[in-house]
Amino acid sequence: MNETTIPDTSAPPARTVVRGDSTDSIHWARRAARNFTDRLSPAPDPALADTLVLVVSELATNALRHGGGRFTLRLSAGPGTVTAAVTDPSPAPPRARTPDLDGAAGGFGWHMVRRLTQALTVTPGPGSGKTVRAQLAR
Repeated sequence: MNETTIPDTSAPPARTVVRGDSTDSIHWARRAARNFTDRLSPAPDPALADTLVLVVSELATNALRHGGGRFTLRLSAGPGTVTAAVTDPSPAPPRARTPDLDGAAGGFGWHMVRRLTQALTVTPGPGSGKTVRAQLAR
């Protein structure tokens, strides 16, 4: 007997793309991350969804502040991971700064992203820019 598997077309695409060039776009990036995890099947743990939203917010903010003023966010999911990839036009890699404990100048984001992710890579390109990929376990 032959078995035919029909792909489940009700599942959402495993990829979402958001482009941003203003502080308003950080809000849209967070919303896209939340919508992305809400559509995954099986649904991830709520803590993973919250962590992804936080990581996306930090990476998008860093891209706007330090990476040339614009970004592209790509979200993808595999069987055991969820990945946020943020591309910006600056070739300069992210760098950890000493956090400002008075709260005026920040410096906490990159440290936080490094602690919250399973894997974090920075690759050159496209063009003269870079892509920061943050991978979280599902």
